[in-house]
Amino acid sequence: MCRNIRVLHNFEPPATRDEVHEAALQYVRKISGSARPSKANEEAFARAVAEVTATTRVLLDELVTTAPPKNREVEAQKARERAKERYAR
Repeated sequence: MCRNIRVLHNFEPPATRDEVHEAALQYVRKISGSARPSKANEEAFARAVAEVTATTRVLLDELVTTAPPKNREVEAQKARERAKERYAR
């Protein structure tokens, strides 16, 4: 999975529209192999981002869990600690 795509499920507060859009954008960039599409591909690229965004929002809204919601700050701190260990080597 692309490193820039973050887990969006089961957070309090829920993932924002911008977070979902950014994840969709990263996904489309990754699978297309292009950070910015050419003029000829702009429309297809934008449509793909919009469709992935909408589908992701539906998925997040429909997922069910019994786990308590995660805290964004706690998860961010865990990620920083993992990165510190990874890059300290």
